[in-house]
Amino acid sequence: MFDIERWQEIFDTIRKNKLRTILTGLSVASGIFILVILLGFGQGMQNGVAQEFEEDASNRIGVWTQVTTKEYKGLNPGRVIQLRNENYAHIESKYSDRLEYKSPTFRVFNASINYKNESGAYSVNGISPEYQFIENEFMSQGRFLNYNDHKTVAKVAVISNKIYRELFKDKENPIGLVLKIADLNFQIIGVYGDKGGEREENRIYIPLSTAQRVFNGGDRLNMMYFTLNPAATFEKTLEESVKFTDDIKTYLKQVHTVAPDDISAINTFNTLENVQRFMNLNKGIQFFFWFVGVCTIIAGVVGVSNIMLIIVKERTREIGIRKALGAKPWSIVGMILHEAIFVTTVSGFSGLICSMGLLELVGPNVQVDYVVNPSINFGVAITTVFLLIFAGALAGFFPAWRAAKIKPIVALKEE
Repeated sequence: MFDIERWQEIFDTIRKNKLRTILTGLSVASGIFILVILLGFGQGMQNGVAQEFEEDASNRIGVWTQVTTKEYKGLNPGRVIQLRNENYAHIESKYSDRLEYKSPTFRVFNASINYKNESGAYSVNGISPEYQFIENEFMSQGRFLNYNDHKTVAKVAVISNKIYRELFKDKENPIGLVLKIADLNFQIIGVYGDKGGEREENRIYIPLSTAQRVFNGGDRLNMMYFTLNPAATFEKTLEESVKFTDDIKTYLKQVHTVAPDDISAINTFNTLENVQRFMNLNKGIQFFFWFVGVCTIIAGVVGVSNIMLIIVKERTREIGIRKALGAKPWSIVGMILHEAIFVTTVSGFSGLICSMGLLELVGPNVQVDYVVNPSINFGVAITTVFLLIFAGALAGFFPAWRAAKIKPIVALKEE
């Protein structure tokens, strides 16, 4: 039931001790403010990492080779290891039931590209059609390469939005036009975009078979890319991905006569392992943020408890008179608790409103590497405030219980 006299007492006490109450409230509000801001930036880091891995398939595996560093079976170190079509065909056949997407690549760096009076130097990649999904490319115009292009060794090309702007100046539809790549005519069949932005759009795609033929590649490959069908859980997917990578290394070392302990000749990268590292790092940072924020809140709650102890001390004679006049212990407890809960609640929601308002205003404009749109779930934020109120109630309970146990005769003798 609403007791107006009780609230009058609370506001009268606050008015008499404005500075003390304001400082206590600030310590509590700052605790919530700091915790929400830290959790917001923790979410921003998680958003940033997710955005980084959206640029390519998150379960992408890449394979490339370099030179041997160890003598093995009478062969000297320093041998160049070269991937071949047969290596890719073997892996594709053996793991066909586990592969989601796959593509070999034959790359020519800084190839001369010309259209009318415009020219530039770009990377030309011979690939298979599934490479589009491995790199998460999207089509702005036309179509991507298909298997018929590869089968017929077609001289067709897919250019990027960036190359389209630089060579065509956005003045004409490029689909069907002829582009010269190393003085050879290629018909443009599509324009692609990459979620990674322009830094990922310096490439022209042509069929692998065409690239190997016109650039004298024979059956040589620069890299092989694979993605695996996802398992039921992230942990299981990661486990299968790591085993697949190890199996590929073992196979390639055997067929190319590379020492099992040579870590340079056969190289792989697995984006799932990077995802796991970032997830573990993010969990550690989130834990640290929670720790710092909770410690700040605890400091504020301790401040509330100390203030309540002081209030009890100051009002000892008043409490003694109340008890002498018949006040029940729980009414004394309620009197102290109401003030503690009121100060904690007002301070907590003030800190919450300020912190969430700041995140709303500043968050969308934050442009920092690996931090995107810092924000916090409202449910989490409001839960922290209610936990703070509960903690404030506990902080006020012990001084209140102490006050309730004071004997009237002792309290009336208090100076």
